Amino acid sequence: MRTLGIEEEYLLLDPKTGLPVARATDIEDKLERTDSINRAEIQRELLNCQIETATPICDTLTQAEESLLHFRRKLSAAARRAGVCAAGTAAAPRIEAHYPELTDKKRYHELKASAPGIVGDQFVNGLHIHVGIPDRETGVRALNRIRPWIPVITALSGNSPFWLDRDSGFSSWRVVHYRRWAVQGIAPVFADAADYERRIDAIAATGVIIDRGVLTWMARLSENYPTLELRSSDAQLEAQDAVLIGALTRGLVARAIEDAVADVPLFDPHPELLDAALWQAARDGLTGQCVDLRAGALVPARTRIGQLLDYIGSALDAAGDTDWVLAGLESVWDQGTGAQRQRRAMKSGGMAALLDLYRATLTYEREPQWNP
Repeated sequence: MRTLGIEEEYLLLDPKTGLPVARATDIEDKLERTDSINRAEIQRELLNCQIETATPICDTLTQAEESLLHFRRKLSAAARRAGVCAAGTAAAPRIEAHYPELTDKKRYHELKASAPGIVGDQFVNGLHIHVGIPDRETGVRALNRIRPWIPVITALSGNSPFWLDRDSGFSSWRVVHYRRWAVQGIAPVFADAADYERRIDAIAATGVIIDRGVLTWMARLSENYPTLELRSSDAQLEAQDAVLIGALTRGLVARAIEDAVADVPLFDPHPELLDAALWQAARDGLTGQCVDLRAGALVPARTRIGQLLDYIGSALDAAGDTDWVLAGLESVWDQGTGAQRQRRAMKSGGMAALLDLYRATLTYEREPQWNP
């Protein structure tokens, strides 16, 4: 069974206006003084209105969920004490005109200098899933094989519909935002690990990116851990949805490794079709259709999810994750993705209802029913 690790990011918002607030330093200090929080669980992101956590290396989905829920509850309490709202949304619904305050790290200031217009809009939060791999050679072979399935996981994860005080028309505005970085989208096929390293080194040698960390591909090999890292998903309202995406990703990587070992022929869609499928997934989420890359046609999103389950079913069974995944998907079909739930809240009670949704779902509470 492949190990699993989950990183998720949160926004800190004004509890009345919904605007981002630069209070991460204060929140970090409060969390560090919490006995049950390990310092390694608290991480900082680019902007001082963001905070991040990472689970330990997990063997089971229960371990991953318990880790995320524990941190979210402590984060919620620290945020309340600081007078802010911590939110598991993948984009700020509104922002102020002035340039945001960065987390004071040399690398982040270098990022701003390299792409100020992009950094100034980086009010977006991702969910990064790490799956253990035996070595980088195997990781590259798996990376090549998961590419056709990245759009459907993106569709499932959409949780950033609002941007600049309006509905963006996209389930995941975060994915659209990331298309502005120099190295983005779904990575190409690599011949082997040496080819992967050579091509990354060639990009870095141009000076266009400040370091390898700015390779904003939807999936890549981790530079710090022996893992394949899927980065295509929005941060989630609820921990259970983050773990659902983690389970699907683990199953996908495990099946891809099996196929690589068995020398199953690689399916390599045309890159322009794959890119269109990613854009379509970011726009419609699960509310419309997804691109079936083998057929070259649109199919209902539920059909495409079913195709993914057919492909990874044996891997889910082997990990003991099948029941969890089926229950998690049933919840999504019943309640909707994060984007759908955010739109319902905004329609029912505007920004106040949206903020109530953020507060309630962060710690697994029942979704609020808005009564003005």
